[in-house]
Amino acid sequence: MNLDYVPVLLQTVIAVVVAVSMLGGAILIGQRGRRTPAKDTAYECGKDPIGPTNPRFSVKFYMVAMLFILFDIETVFFFAWAVVYRQELANGPQILFAMLFFLAVLGVGLVYELRKKALDWTRHG
Repeated sequence: MNLDYVPVLLQTVIAVVVAVSMLGGAILIGQRGRRTPAKDTAYECGKDPIGPTNPRFSVKFYMVAMLFILFDIETVFFFAWAVVYRQELANGPQILFAMLFFLAVLGVGLVYELRKKALDWTRHG
């Protein structure tokens, strides 16, 4: 057995023991209440849960969510590029041109979004 993994194994065992002991203690010591229909209903901000359970969202919501994920993933690429930039620049400027091409593609996408008014919050629908 590799001794490098002993601390990880020990931490995992301690975490499982602590979790099981907390749950077991709550079951043994905890107070049991009576179940009533009022206690079994869903609690949402103090309002009674009436109406449809799955409200419909505007397509605009999904568009903004997808754009957020897209720009979030781009940030990860920028970070990875920044970490290796100085080392790879010694091999030639290809890393700089690759990132400039990536930025150009992002710029085209941003211009497209702005022209389609995907980021316009004042429009309805």
